[in-house]
Amino acid sequence: MEMDSPSQCRPPHVVIFPLPLQGHINSMIKLAELLALAGFKLTFLNSHHNHERLIKFTNIVAYFKRYPGFELKTITDGLPLDHPRSGNWFLETYEEAIVMKIKQSFREMMINSNPLVDCVIADGFSGYAIDVANELGIPIIGFRTSSPRSFWVYYSITDIIKAGELPIRGSEDMDRLITTVPGMETYLRCRDLPSFCRKPDIEDSTVQLIVKQTRKSTQADALIFNTTDELDQPILSQIRTKCANIYPIGPLHAQLNTRLKAKHGESFDQFSNTLGEEDKSCIPWLDKQPNRSVIYVSFGSITSTSRDQLVELWYGLLNSKTKFLFVVRPDSVIGKDGEGEDFVKELMEKSKDRGYIVDWAPQEVVLNHQAVGGFLTHSGWNSTLESIVAGVPMVCWPYFADQQVTSRVVSTVWKIGLDMKDVSDRKIVEKMVNDVMVDQKEFVNSATDMAKVINQCVSIGGSSSNNLDRLIEDIRMKRLKTTKRL
Repeated sequence: MEMDSPSQCRPPHVVIFPLPLQGHINSMIKLAELLALAGFKLTFLNSHHNHERLIKFTNIVAYFKRYPGFELKTITDGLPLDHPRSGNWFLETYEEAIVMKIKQSFREMMINSNPLVDCVIADGFSGYAIDVANELGIPIIGFRTSSPRSFWVYYSITDIIKAGELPIRGSEDMDRLITTVPGMETYLRCRDLPSFCRKPDIEDSTVQLIVKQTRKSTQADALIFNTTDELDQPILSQIRTKCANIYPIGPLHAQLNTRLKAKHGESFDQFSNTLGEEDKSCIPWLDKQPNRSVIYVSFGSITSTSRDQLVELWYGLLNSKTKFLFVVRPDSVIGKDGEGEDFVKELMEKSKDRGYIVDWAPQEVVLNHQAVGGFLTHSGWNSTLESIVAGVPMVCWPYFADQQVTSRVVSTVWKIGLDMKDVSDRKIVEKMVNDVMVDQKEFVNSATDMAKVINQCVSIGGSSSNNLDRLIEDIRMKRLKTTKRL
């Protein structure tokens, strides 16, 4: 019997390349660890800037030493190191000169890799990675880190425009149904389209960029979605008409928790991939509160609010008579340098009897704490999935992009929360918080039922667990093809 050569015996080498944003890194580094658990060699490719932040705020280097062959590498994000990287800064990375700079660095890294790269899993918003992988003959899988429904809306924007349903014709038009997104005709309104669709100019560069990147991602060999068949089956069926091979393998944080516990037991410590310093003092405070008595409030790593909006939210929380844990990043308050921090300190002093305010919290731990009974959220996809898995109903206050779509789905399709988009009024905040926390127990019941279903998806034999196993096996098969080609 002929022996395999060393190149055939080695584990597959996979490069994972996220967009340099917290939410994208969050889910993609969890996937990297899942593939490392399967025995793959992993290269996680991060921007220089974000790698330094992870080293500063986490134990990333020590943690991943437990996986032989797990390598952390860095690449430019195309911007100067002293760039503030605030607001919608990442849109700058799509300027032609910067794309060429990133693309060239990525190409050199792929060519010089030892061992050879067998598969690339690139952020679904990195179309240039598809170009490089195709040029070098390396299989590539796109990872769309937002929800499948938002992906499908992005994909359909060209058709929405052709049908004359965009642009939106003033505020009186906001509740008009959009009829040209297959599978979403009965509930998607103009108001629920991604925020950039509100621009009066449909030729706007941001609109065109997102449409281009979304359509480009279907040219990958396959697409990964951080969801389950049970959450998004109708839309996944639509997406398969554009990209036949898709892997719904989420929620990834629950999938990783399940597989780590199976291998190491309940006490195994897990990696916190935050780009900011977590204030864990909120956990002892939560420990002192009654079950399901606290609403957790956090608007993610990018959302900015004005002082007026923050005041309305804060008064709504106070007037609701519900205790709250409020995450307010000092850099999230729009104003002059230092003003945001002073304002947050002022709110903390006034809130100390009813609430607790921190700059950043260990969100997954908080949502699974028995004292937390609701989540006032920006409807980022990672946050939404973490809330679903924990069985916590939501009040949705979306900020931008995919969040408008998700907040509508949470309230209208899944019925596990309320949609508060386009409102920052203390009376409405108060009412919706009370509805979710006190008055409408059906939200709690629906969220609890959904959590049971979704947690079963990541258990052995569940749909997401099976899809992850299929992904692992397909990468192994692609590795053999790559080895023969080279």
